[in-house]
Amino acid sequence: MRNILFLMMAGAIMTGCKSASSGAAYDLQNGDFVMAFGSCNKQDEENLLWDDVIAQNPSVWVWLGDNVYADTNDKREKRRAYEEQRYQEGYREVKKKMHVTGTWDDHDYGQNDAGANYPYKEDAQELFLDFMDVPRNHPRRMQEGVYHVEEYATPKGKVKLIILDTRYFRSPLTKNFGEGKKKYLPNRAPGSTMLGEEQWKWLETQLFKSDADFNIIVSSVQVLSNKHGFETWGNFPLESERLFKLIRDSKAKAVMFLSGDRHFSEFSRFNAEGMRYPLVDFTSSGLTHTWEDLQKEENPFRVGNFVTKKSFGVLRLNFAENKATMLMIGDNGEVLHELEQGY
Repeated sequence: MRNILFLMMAGAIMTGCKSASSGAAYDLQNGDFVMAFGSCNKQDEENLLWDDVIAQNPSVWVWLGDNVYADTNDKREKRRAYEEQRYQEGYREVKKKMHVTGTWDDHDYGQNDAGANYPYKEDAQELFLDFMDVPRNHPRRMQEGVYHVEEYATPKGKVKLIILDTRYFRSPLTKNFGEGKKKYLPNRAPGSTMLGEEQWKWLETQLFKSDADFNIIVSSVQVLSNKHGFETWGNFPLESERLFKLIRDSKAKAVMFLSGDRHFSEFSRFNAEGMRYPLVDFTSSGLTHTWEDLQKEENPFRVGNFVTKKSFGVLRLNFAENKATMLMIGDNGEVLHELEQGY
């Protein structure tokens, strides 16, 4: 009964000035539905990008994870980190002007690279949902994990935002104790998982029953780039294959990924077997700090160059042209990289 109730009410929270469930149409900009997103945000460092986010006039801001850095088991210290972020002037303006939603990653979960074995994850979930202004009686308070779905109706079509939790259920990573620079190795052991079976069933429902024109899947870690040896869906190849098969079999329209975590930004594109359009993973990272001295990293799916300047992502979805325009935006509104994808 709890899961049925959750599916009925998912996305029904009020955050900022917009509701994702009321049915009221979101405004379009020159025919585009606009959302902005980002990750890797240290609450004790100045974020120079909030005014640039507001200048893009998005309908939605999506946290991709590492929304604060609270690598602690102390619930009070973690709450203090969230409250420090909550009351920053720039972020307060964002919450006033747009709907705010998102997921977490390891540093707001509580421990670097942590997964299902993290012993304080229930406390972490409570504090995350507090930060996201989820009401105390909402079904998301009764489920394990922070995954949920939101739909945005517009005068021209519908956008579905499917927000995953890649922490709460994720199996242990396989450490590399041999030669090479890779931190982790692929794990093909049966039963190893990124999402856990309950979340997988939920995701299948969201895709197979979707009538949205665009289906945006939020994953805190990268989905397509799988050679770097850090955290990625590629650490669980069977799970990646299951995800691509699910998207193909569901026939959901215009599925794309948003991801963070990496401290640099990039576009990845993959032509999955049996699909009529390519899958794009837009990695946006980070907001307050980046891997500035990164020279190279293997990614067979990268489009163009990666970007190491502080930035956030913007997604402009056009229903008339069935097209997504993806922008990496830096300080003072500088466009650092751009990709256009038709569907």
